[in-house]
Amino acid sequence: MNTQSLSDSPSPALFFQTATAHIRTAALKTAIELDLFTGIGEGNRTPESLATCCGVSQRGMRMLLDYLTINGFLDKQQGYYALTPDSEMFLAKQSSAYLGGALEFMLSSPLIEGVKNLTGAVRKGGTVVSEHGTTAPEHPEWVTFARSMAPLMKGPAEWIANWVRQQAPNPRKILDIAAGHGLFGVEIAKKVSHAEVTAQDWVNVLVVAQETAGAAGMGDRYKTLPGNVFDVDLGQGFDLVLLTNFLHHFNVETCEVLLKKVHTSLANGGKVMTLEYIPNEDRVTPPEMAGFGLIMLTTTPEGDAYTFSEYQQMFHNAGFRQSEMVDVPASNQRVIITQK
Repeated sequence: MNTQSLSDSPSPALFFQTATAHIRTAALKTAIELDLFTGIGEGNRTPESLATCCGVSQRGMRMLLDYLTINGFLDKQQGYYALTPDSEMFLAKQSSAYLGGALEFMLSSPLIEGVKNLTGAVRKGGTVVSEHGTTAPEHPEWVTFARSMAPLMKGPAEWIANWVRQQAPNPRKILDIAAGHGLFGVEIAKKVSHAEVTAQDWVNVLVVAQETAGAAGMGDRYKTLPGNVFDVDLGQGFDLVLLTNFLHHFNVETCEVLLKKVHTSLANGGKVMTLEYIPNEDRVTPPEMAGFGLIMLTTTPEGDAYTFSEYQQMFHNAGFRQSEMVDVPASNQRVIITQK
């Protein structure tokens, strides 16, 4: 007699869910493009009113609303639709935490093309879309990243700034490597009134960082250092260096080359704060962090989602003393704090 419970029986459910996952992505993208969540937030709760609000057919709207409900983005009661707490917070434009714009980068051509060519990337061990992938000099998608991903990074940037204010309250010179949107350096400068920030990135990306600094009134304490971080003179005497979402693009040897350069740029006792997707040592948990490695496989020649022990070894080989890792609340990322 078979004593295995029905719930433990083999099922094709995961296969079908995964094979149709692109439909879920497309439904979310369509809802964002139509401002559907914003429309519900404005009080439109039926397919008829939302079809009028979004300028689409009632039939199409009804099917989209039901699909979004099935997948947890909406609630439905007696024919009326409502935002879930997550959708109200992150997908309706009435919210200051709106993240819909991040899809512009997350579903951008380089990332999508990389995934489409995953088989080739697995065979090669790196992206097959182009020679350098997203690490190509002055890649235009990094401007897209800087403009669209800032809301997603606002929480981690504020957390890092608060940590610096409480745990390292006297940084006067800060170097923000691969500054992107500039939020990380700007948030610290807002909380540490005497801090001066030098933002390093490609010249086309630094335009966005300067806009962020200008909007925050930081223009007189915000400098830029354009160019390839591996080639430019970073300077010396920095109290704090920010390395946010950058090291994962490169192999270990390249990371260590940069970290040695960062070590030289720091004042004695200076710190590095590294924000990254850092999986546990098993490389499969937490899934949101561990899965990032596959994105690096498809978009970079040799990037990876490194574990804490791997980062520890990189910093040690570059001459640093000690590193500690801290989870960033309400985020899929972790921060490594390293002392010179």
